[in-house]
Amino acid sequence: MKYLLQLVRNYPYTCICVAMVWILSLTPFFPETPLDDVAFIDKWTHFIMYGGTFGVLWIEYLRRHTRLDARKLFLLAWLCPVLMGGLLELLQAYCTTTRNGDWLDFLANSIGVTLASLFGLAVSRFFTKS
Repeated sequence: MKYLLQLVRNYPYTCICVAMVWILSLTPFFPETPLDDVAFIDKWTHFIMYGGTFGVLWIEYLRRHTRLDARKLFLLAWLCPVLMGGLLELLQAYCTTTRNGDWLDFLANSIGVTLASLFGLAVSRFFTKS
């Protein structure tokens, strides 16, 4: 519990974004919009949602640390978000009646996380001592 409170205190915006991803991924209500006609809009949404959320994580991490911990970053800024995306797709497929799990959504999530990590690594060269 103490670790969880420390995580929320140190990464408040990331925690809010992650909670929003979970809520948006598991709620059944999505109104129709004019963007529904855009090709692959759902995949773009997943890409932006995960890239943005974990881009925020990188910003908060770089703000709090002067040195990169490669192992921690691999686990918490890449592997855990990718696994979270997979878990949410499985939950949508097997635990909801109004949502579908989709491998392409999982791929879009993973690409978003990967690009956020690459962006974070590039930005870190300017702000940290490796």
